[in-house]
Amino acid sequence: MNYIGAAEKTSAAQAQSRDREFLVFSLGEEEYAIDILRVQEIRGYDNVTRIANAPDFIKGVSNLRGIIVPIVDLRIKFRLSDAVYDDQTVVIVVNIAERVVGIVVDRVSDVMTLGDEQIKPAPEFGVNLPLDYISGLGNLEKRMLVLVDIEKLLTSREMELVAEAGE
Repeated sequence: MNYIGAAEKTSAAQAQSRDREFLVFSLGEEEYAIDILRVQEIRGYDNVTRIANAPDFIKGVSNLRGIIVPIVDLRIKFRLSDAVYDDQTVVIVVNIAERVVGIVVDRVSDVMTLGDEQIKPAPEFGVNLPLDYISGLGNLEKRMLVLVDIEKLLTSREMELVAEAGE
């Protein structure tokens, strides 16, 4: 009877320790990752239609098979150095809160599976930095991934402008 109880506990622990898949992308020298279930598609960066008076990180809007999609450049949003548009620059189209948004990144590298033991909590910096969109850090042997909660990032008050741009 003790063996049955131990087996049930092991199964419960394994069920709680779920592996999650992330799409890994680069912004400058850093690697970031978002939940693969939020990704609709990956496209090459095309010209977008600018929206007057939009913040600089909102590149504009694009027509995606009849749907007007706001395009956000995460490199500018995260205040990284010069955003260069080349053949590696891509747009990750994501579904967030019943909205479709495109995010511009330097390049997409791979899809990675992380177990709970590889995900560490986001650091606390002790200053008033708006970093609640960082859900954790993916700790790999020689790589550290910043795990971005894309929904928190794209539903923040600042990002309400994105919704207005897509209407």
